[in-house]
Amino acid sequence: MTKLGERLLKSAQEARAIARGEMEPGRVFTPPSVDVAEIRRKTGLSQERFAQRFGFSPAAIRDWEQKRRTPDAAARTLLIVIDREPAAVERALSSEAA
Repeated sequence: MTKLGERLLKSAQEARAIARGEMEPGRVFTPPSVDVAEIRRKTGLSQERFAQRFGFSPAAIRDWEQKRRTPDAAARTLLIVIDREPAAVERALSSEAA
């Protein structure tokens, strides 16, 4: 078997062990908490427009900003990218619609 084949087989075995709970993943990314109101304010958008532009529900934006709910890990990750590169997110989302 080639070295690549051996590495692929080992990776598959590790993935199976992780899925079964027999092994911890090597790296787990946990996005930090975010200030949703501040991120939205930087964009200059209302809660409604921010929600529409980036695919959130307006209710979620209100709840996050009023600290009634906390964005889940995936939402926090997207919010971090919106904060740092809003134009890139807009480009990515507009090309999806095309």
